[in-house]
Amino acid sequence: MADVFELMLALDLRADLPEPELAELRWHLGLGPVPQALRIVTEFPWVVEDDEGRPVVEDHPEPLLAQRGEAYAIGGALVSLLLPRERTGRGAWALTSRQEIHPDGFERTGQLLAWLATAAADAHRRQDGGVGLGWTRFHEEHQPTPLTVRDGVVVRPS
Repeated sequence: MADVFELMLALDLRADLPEPELAELRWHLGLGPVPQALRIVTEFPWVVEDDEGRPVVEDHPEPLLAQRGEAYAIGGALVSLLLPRERTGRGAWALTSRQEIHPDGFERTGQLLAWLATAAADAHRRQDGGVGLGWTRFHEEHQPTPLTVRDGVVVRPS
């Protein structure tokens, strides 16, 4: 079996997010087209071979939380939603995403998670300075680990 983690996000986002960032978030969630300019995660390096067989790094943007359908390793379904909140109090946007993440994708996905921490409604901010986004768990484990961003860095699963 692969080294796959369940990533579950459940949070509310502030009302004052700029539309270009919301558009990029929608794209990352599989809910909109790729924006002309990427502001949240700006580089998607991919190593390919040129005509002579030498490695070349190219940029291949791909949405990070857009998986849909059956989960491969964790059971259940993969999904992402971003809904406007009808009621006030916790934020302007409700975000839920359940994805499978391989450790090779932690860094790039971590950039998006760090941005989400800055966009989170105040209710998700903790006294220790961290921001709770949801949870994560290794596919063979039963107990999830809280997913927190502290000082712009994702607290990684062990």
